[in-house]
Amino acid sequence: MKPRSRREFIGAAAPFAGVFALPALSTAVEAATTPYQRPKLKITDVRTAEVRVHGYQVHVRIYTDQGVIGQGECTDAAQGAVPIIRSFRRALIGQDPLNVEALWERLRTFGIFAGAQGGQYTTALTGVEIALWDLAGKATGLPVYQLLGGRVRDKVRVYCDSGAREMEPGDEKSKARINEIKDLGFTAAKIDIDDAMDPARFDRVNWTANNAEIDHMLAKIAFTRDLYPKNIDLAVDMHGRYDATTGKRVAKEVEKFKLLWLEEPVPAENIDAMRDIRQSTSTPICCGENIYMRHGFREVFEKRAADIVMPDLNKCGGLLEGRKIADMAHAYYVPFAPHCVVSPVGTMAVAHVCAAVPNFLVLEWHWIDSPELWRNWVKEGEIIQKGFIPMPERAGIGVEMNDDAAKKAQVKGTPWFEPAQGA
Repeated sequence: MKPRSRREFIGAAAPFAGVFALPALSTAVEAATTPYQRPKLKITDVRTAEVRVHGYQVHVRIYTDQGVIGQGECTDAAQGAVPIIRSFRRALIGQDPLNVEALWERLRTFGIFAGAQGGQYTTALTGVEIALWDLAGKATGLPVYQLLGGRVRDKVRVYCDSGAREMEPGDEKSKARINEIKDLGFTAAKIDIDDAMDPARFDRVNWTANNAEIDHMLAKIAFTRDLYPKNIDLAVDMHGRYDATTGKRVAKEVEKFKLLWLEEPVPAENIDAMRDIRQSTSTPICCGENIYMRHGFREVFEKRAADIVMPDLNKCGGLLEGRKIADMAHAYYVPFAPHCVVSPVGTMAVAHVCAAVPNFLVLEWHWIDSPELWRNWVKEGEIIQKGFIPMPERAGIGVEMNDDAAKKAQVKGTPWFEPAQGA
C-alpha cells in the first residue's frame, strides 16, 4: 500500500476539524496516554470498630479527601491494637494511600523500639495495611488480587475448622456436626485434640501427655476420620501446647490416618524442636499462625521445620507481607495454607492473596457456630459456595460491611468508626 503524504492525511482529517478542535484533541490524547488514570487521594482519617465473635477483631476504615474509603480487619487474642492504630494517624493523614508498601515500611520502622517485630504492633499495622489495599483497589478500579500480580485461580478452597465439637466418639451431636460440614460442601475439615480438661491429665500446668491422653486423642481422630468420606481431607490441631516428647509421639501415632497436616505439636517459637518432630514422622507438620512477618518465617524455611506454613494474614503484617511469605515458601516447595478466624471482610481480603499465589493449599474458616451472623456480615451475603470462595471482579477487597449486622458483635463500650477524641 502506498504511504499517505502529509497533505493527504491533513485532507482526510479536515471533516473532523470541527469535532476535534485543538484543545479537545489535546485533552483526548493526554487522557489516552496518561500512565495513571486514577484520582489523586490523600488520607484524612483512620477509624476503628471492635467486635468479638470467634475471638476479638478490630475493623479499620481509612478515609480520603475524595470520599473513597478502605476497610481492613485484624485479629488478636488480646485487646490493644486500637490505641496503636490511633497512634498511626499522625504518620498517615495527608499521605497518598496508594503507596501501600512505603506507608507500611514507614510505620514499621517508626515502631522499631515499640515492639514492631511482632505482637500487637504488627497486628495493628496489619489492619491498616489491608484497608490501604482495599482503598488502592477502589481507587484504580481493580480487585486487590490484580494489584498483587493477578489471579492464578478463580476460586479459593476453604476448610471448616469445627474445633472440639465433633470429636466425641459415638456422640449424636458430633455426628450431626460432621454431617452439617459435609452438606455445606467442604472438601477439608480440622479438629482440635488438645484438651486441658482431659480427666487423664495428672498436672494442670505441665502438658506432657500420658498414654491415656494420647489414646483419647487417637480415638477422637479415628471417630472423625471414619465419619468423613475419603475425599474430605482432615487436619488436626494441637495448638502448640505440648512438649517435644508428646509432639513426637503423637505425630508418629497419627501416621496411619494420613492427615492433611498435624498443626503445631509444639510451640512455634522453638524452630529446632519443630524441625525434630517433622524429621521423625511422615505426618505433614504445619505451623505459623503466631509467627510475624517474613522475617519470622525465615528460620522455618531454612531449617526445613514445616511441611506446610499457615501465617495469619490478619495479624502477621498484611496482604503483601502474606504474598512475600508465600513466595518464600514457594522457593522451598512448601504449601501455603493461611490461618483465618475473622469475618467475611478479613477472610475475603486473605482470599485475594490465596488467589494470587501458586502454592496455595487451603484457607481456614472458623464461624460454623455463627452462620447467620456470617451470612449477613457483608452486603454481598454468603461468600463461601460449596467449600470455595469465588473471587469477585469488584474493585478492592470486593465486599462491604453491613454495619447493622456487624454491630450485633460490637464490643461493649467501644466506638463504631467514630472520629478519635481530640482528632
